[in-house]
Amino acid sequence: MSSREHRPFEITADVLLKAYACGIFPMAESADDPGLFWIEPDERGVLPLERFHLPKRLARSVRADIFEIRIDTDFDGVIDGCAAPAPGRQKTWINGRIRSLYADLFRRGHAHTVEAWHEGRLVGGLYGVSLGGAFFGESMFSLETDASKIALVHLVARLRAGGYALLDTQFVTDHLARFGAREIGRTVYRQLLEQALPKHGDFFALPARLDGHSALDWIPPST
Repeated sequence: MSSREHRPFEITADVLLKAYACGIFPMAESADDPGLFWIEPDERGVLPLERFHLPKRLARSVRADIFEIRIDTDFDGVIDGCAAPAPGRQKTWINGRIRSLYADLFRRGHAHTVEAWHEGRLVGGLYGVSLGGAFFGESMFSLETDASKIALVHLVARLRAGGYALLDTQFVTDHLARFGAREIGRTVYRQLLEQALPKHGDFFALPARLDGHSALDWIPPST
């Protein structure tokens, strides 16, 4: 279960950051609904950075550099990809206010993208919010096999190199569970968040353009 609460006041980027620091985040019912509501799940999804599980087949794909991975070069393109219909997801919660708010966070350096490019075309990626030593993953998309998975591997490498302590996935999907994502209770989550926020996570501790071999140097051995 999750707690939802509609708020009448205007949500700004500053309000959004304060909300993340308190463990809540906004969503919309659909792309056509202009309203937003706050969510604080009873069970929160996290992906432990020290126990990230990387399948051997995917590690080979990362090492082969089948995609060019870029950071923060096409925020609008990533949002468009995440909002587009996909198998098993015909509706999106990314409405106009979500786009505007996170674009503002991006301009301020609090939102980031990890992008997978192939032959000059954006074919997958993810975006999220960085605050202290916590990274809040928002959404991902993939137009080619493994594109979003490889973007996630590069994200984990970047967060580990940058001294982050928490990767919040909000919820746990079957896709994320394969990498070691798990659910924790609200009280435990708040404790992890309180420990992570005072840290200084450096999203650019690694170069913006990074090859697969270098990314894998930061991935813990899978057990």
